[in-house]
Amino acid sequence: MRRSKTLAAIILGMVVTLGATPAMAAESGDREVDPAVAAMLEEVPGGIVLDATRAVWPELGMELQVTAKSSISARTVGGCATGKTCAFSLASLGGNILSFSSCSVNTVPASFVTRSAANARTSGYMQARNGSSVLATISAGNWSNVSGTVTNLRCVL
Repeated sequence: MRRSKTLAAIILGMVVTLGATPAMAAESGDREVDPAVAAMLEEVPGGIVLDATRAVWPELGMELQVTAKSSISARTVGGCATGKTCAFSLASLGGNILSFSSCSVNTVPASFVTRSAANARTSGYMQARNGSSVLATISAGNWSNVSGTVTNLRCVL
């Protein structure tokens, strides 16, 4: 019995210590949080800063990644990770990336201007929409430039 309590105390101590590390690392970074990350955090509550250029909203399955202007280039599905749908702040898969892991209708916050979108899923299609109006339809493994104001990304299996 005593051995079980000791082991439980050690495990609890490790969980508390490891769980606190990311938050401390985010606060003690060398740089301030990027203005795009700060704006999104103000608009959408529940975000967690990972570093100066990234934040996640676990409950929404949403992540914002701000890219350096010098690293803007077209890549395979624009750096949109496998299984996700993504919005990009510049045309041709450039700029900041807002990604969603859930296949549903995902709201794009107003502070994020979408100029291109990618579907890195292996099946189905996605739509970049303004309300219910479709601005672009993108099949799995592809991307498209988008004109107009994108308010949501709709993923269809």
